[in-house]
Amino acid sequence: MGQTQNLAQMVAWLGFFLAFIFGYVANKTSFCTMGAVSDVVNMGEWGRMRAWLFAIAVAILGTNLLAYFGYLDLGQTYYTRGTVYWMGALAGGLIFGIGMTLAGGCGQRTLVRLGGGNLKSVVVFIFLGYSALVTMNGIFRVVVDALLRADMFTLHLNGLQTLPSLLGLAGKTAPMLFAVGLSAVLLVFVFANKDFRESGDNLLAGLVVGLVVVAGWYVTGHIGFGENPETMEMQYLGTDSKLAESMTFVGPLAYTMDLWAYWRDKHVTFGVASVFGVVFGSFIYSVFNRSFRWEYFNSPQDMFRHIVGAILMGFGGITAAGCTIGQAVTGVSTLAISSFIVFFGIVIGAAVTMKIQYFLLMRSS
Repeated sequence: MGQTQNLAQMVAWLGFFLAFIFGYVANKTSFCTMGAVSDVVNMGEWGRMRAWLFAIAVAILGTNLLAYFGYLDLGQTYYTRGTVYWMGALAGGLIFGIGMTLAGGCGQRTLVRLGGGNLKSVVVFIFLGYSALVTMNGIFRVVVDALLRADMFTLHLNGLQTLPSLLGLAGKTAPMLFAVGLSAVLLVFVFANKDFRESGDNLLAGLVVGLVVVAGWYVTGHIGFGENPETMEMQYLGTDSKLAESMTFVGPLAYTMDLWAYWRDKHVTFGVASVFGVVFGSFIYSVFNRSFRWEYFNSPQDMFRHIVGAILMGFGGITAAGCTIGQAVTGVSTLAISSFIVFFGIVIGAAVTMKIQYFLLMRSS
């Protein structure tokens, strides 16, 4: 029992360390997925969007290399299960995209800003986490199951819901080659732009975020795969889902709220530790870079907008089973079709909301 607990604790500490790197680099480079969409929609600037796509390409390549060499079983993640809640993925992604726009950033950006002294993020943290918790286990779950996960909006597949599996690419080599090809297409698009190639921050952000996701899969899918002394069966230790996991920042916020409420019955997991790792990494960067400063709401309307956005992110993130990192990078790295649906849903939801905000601003001026 002690050895199992030690292994679970090691997985959690490694999650904290990886998230610390994530938070430090995200603050340093201003990596922001909502900002990436905003730059494209409002200014036609693709720098941060290419950084996001670069992270996705690195994550796809690295994750599938882990699977090819036997360090990760892609069938043992909640992204790749054969049940596809396509309406939940689409609606959840759209709602999350709307919410992150209203709240000024997604889950990971909230944690990064919190580490830099932004008190708005404290409010978003609390409301996002609570909304996620009641969507996961509370009253919002009833709505999700009854409407967005009804049988008419669900596909049941015989195998995994990954693109290679749907294309009939069996074995280890064919799926790996597919992943390499998709990564190559993304990398060609990303590096075709000279400005991006000369942007140290965007290059660093994309590379580090992608590698952190790959490392997270290795930690939970290989290091954390051990024997449970009670059942004598091999299982994934130190994760909330009891499966292999990597970086995601909505579900872990719900589990953080749950942990705080029922401390004696819970343990710090990889996901929960990653929440605090991002905050601490961002904080350390802001202190040493002397960029730490207190920020708060400009008006009651600003606070209300952030609260509504946080609630929508919590609901949308759990409904979609992930966020701009959890689904759009970590999930996409497994090549799960639901993850691609969520990614496009988030981008569309955010882009439309930004256009509406701009229209209302112009109309009032």
